[in-house]
Amino acid sequence: MAGREEPLAVIGLGYVGLPLAVEFSKRANVIGFDINAERIEYYRRGTDVTGEVGDDAIRSCPVRFSSEESSLVGCRFFIVTVPTPIKSGNVPDLSFVENACRIVGRKLTGGALVVFESTVYPGVTEEICVPILEAESGLACGTDFKVGYSPERINPGDKEHRLDNTVKIVSGMDEQALDTVAKLYELIIEAGVHRADSIRVAEAAKVVENAQRDVNIAFMNELAILFHQMGIETKAVLDAAATKWNFLPFTPGLVGGHCIGIDPYYLTYKAADAGYRSRLILAGRHINDGMGAYVARNIIKLLVKAKLSSFQARVGILGLSYKENSTDIRNTKVTDIIRELGEYGIVPLVADPLADRGTAYEEYGIELSDLSDMTDLDVVVLAVPHREFTRMSARDFDRMFGAKPSRLLVDIKGVYNRKQFESNGCHYWSL
Repeated sequence: MAGREEPLAVIGLGYVGLPLAVEFSKRANVIGFDINAERIEYYRRGTDVTGEVGDDAIRSCPVRFSSEESSLVGCRFFIVTVPTPIKSGNVPDLSFVENACRIVGRKLTGGALVVFESTVYPGVTEEICVPILEAESGLACGTDFKVGYSPERINPGDKEHRLDNTVKIVSGMDEQALDTVAKLYELIIEAGVHRADSIRVAEAAKVVENAQRDVNIAFMNELAILFHQMGIETKAVLDAAATKWNFLPFTPGLVGGHCIGIDPYYLTYKAADAGYRSRLILAGRHINDGMGAYVARNIIKLLVKAKLSSFQARVGILGLSYKENSTDIRNTKVTDIIRELGEYGIVPLVADPLADRGTAYEEYGIELSDLSDMTDLDVVVLAVPHREFTRMSARDFDRMFGAKPSRLLVDIKGVYNRKQFESNGCHYWSL
């Protein structure tokens, strides 16, 4: 078992790996490894670029941060938490996992255990990762080293459902590996662990968790489109339906991020490989992937009704991250709104006090504005309901609209009180 004497290495220090490394460092000798040397320097200086654990936790934790492979010498426990995005055509991109396997494989020694947390489709750990580990190390899996899988359940920006109080799924290639993986995570997971029957079961459980949410949100989004056609307020319908005890409290909205908007494609990819073409899951993906453009087209309709030219209209968008109260802008669908508005000649101002300006420009070419720049606007779009935005008063919106008579508020997720804004002279729209 990992302890102060036997180093544990966390490979990949993003939104998943960093909290894991910090938590394990309270009980074990931890090496936090990432190939991004710039990110490592931030951590060494005590700066949390993910916003998940905070600068104080970084400064006080004993994690040895490194981007040098030599730091992994002597490690017997490896936890891989690198990203698994999708490529063009919605095909899984396993290049990060494969590269991590090469790095780990070069440092594997007899008796080592490698646990994967990256989201993958069933079969990746044993069919893709193990052969790479064996080829790089010259060791035999099952005889010289063992593998396990424990899907990450980190919810970026969520301070209530944390790493330590969320049940952890664990699995291993055999009973001995399973027992070791379970005891490893029991060191830090107060909520306990669930021992899956196999690695493939654990891999499947992860993609199912997010595919389920994706399908349910897609249903809400389709209802929103339908009710707009019928002239019915979606929120009012859902509030009424929610009075039944078994109604599921999903709401319409943009579906982005590195999990819900991507993981279903891992499942449908494997389904196609097995000879089955998904219907429901892909249909949900199609609906959710189109919601940014749908919102943008409705903004244009509002401008037309207000007799405003799209080329002259000033539009301000509040929020860029993929979800509220998070700094994470990976696979954000707010960019779909921006891109579609651009087709009509609109270049909106975008403000997000949580998102990193450099990352926003590097990833999307978006220059973030300050909230103070949001003035003289015809349209205000609340794209991401960060606490900073939901706490704003009517006076804050009056400042953003200024003397403009149009005053169009697009509240995508319907977090504000419609009647309050309409009584203040706003044209209000939400999904």
